[in-house]
Amino acid sequence: MTGRSAATLVGFTAVLMWALLALMSAASGSVPPFQLAAMTFLIGGLMGAVTWPFRKGAVAALRQGWQVWLLGVGGLFGYHFVYFSAIRAAPAVEVSLIAYLWPLFLVVFSAFLPGERLKLHHLAGVALGLAGAVIIITGGQGVSLSNGLETGHLLAFACSLIWSGYSVLSRRFGQVSTDAVAGFCLVTAFLSAICHVAFETTVWPADALQWAAVLGLGLLPVGAAFYTWDYGVKHGDIMVLGAASYASPLLSTLVLVAAGFAPFTWPVLAACLLITAGAVIAAWDMLFRRGPPAT
Repeated sequence: MTGRSAATLVGFTAVLMWALLALMSAASGSVPPFQLAAMTFLIGGLMGAVTWPFRKGAVAALRQGWQVWLLGVGGLFGYHFVYFSAIRAAPAVEVSLIAYLWPLFLVVFSAFLPGERLKLHHLAGVALGLAGAVIIITGGQGVSLSNGLETGHLLAFACSLIWSGYSVLSRRFGQVSTDAVAGFCLVTAFLSAICHVAFETTVWPADALQWAAVLGLGLLPVGAAFYTWDYGVKHGDIMVLGAASYASPLLSTLVLVAAGFAPFTWPVLAACLLITAGAVIAAWDMLFRRGPPAT
């Protein structure tokens, strides 16, 4: 396995961890969104920060230019701020559907990166993934904007641009160590806390299970996932990661099915086939490369 393929697999672990987001968020109780973001990003940031004393030079990764901090904090905090705002202004299913255009934009935008080349099988793979995501998010009921175009829909579209832009531009700062993500998470936690104080009423988890869910969110989908995603988009096959990201809503649904929170239906099966086929097609070069990789 080449270093590029290994980095792609590392990046894909973020997609696997994001699949736990819906279940853990539901298990966290009635904690408001910005408060939950502040708590979980604090855990995610501290998870990286606690390793600094044991790794020489790790804390030096925080000494970056303003462009790097703007990209990191803008990507993490900006996406969540706009997404939470969108949820308040439009139906959640419609917001999720529009926001999940980001893997498509990620694949297209990455074609402008040095050394990357957009091929037909990349587009075919991401198109199948998008079709699968539409089915799983809508439950096979079709796509419609129930009340017409609303502000929330525009904000959801902005979400897709923010996350795809953050992911692609991170590749342009490939020399920046992933250790810097800990700093981005801590600043995001601070800004989320400010938004919580300004817009929400504090609601703490009610029992040990809800606290465990918050801890799990901070350690995995709102913690380790951002570290592995950063490494993956900087050093792996970013187009394959984009297409494979459509597995996240499917895996999230399968986790809910396994936990007894949702039934297994034909849309789940159809989405599974479409997204799996799309990921394989998009990763064709990586999976079925003949001969040694080009230098």
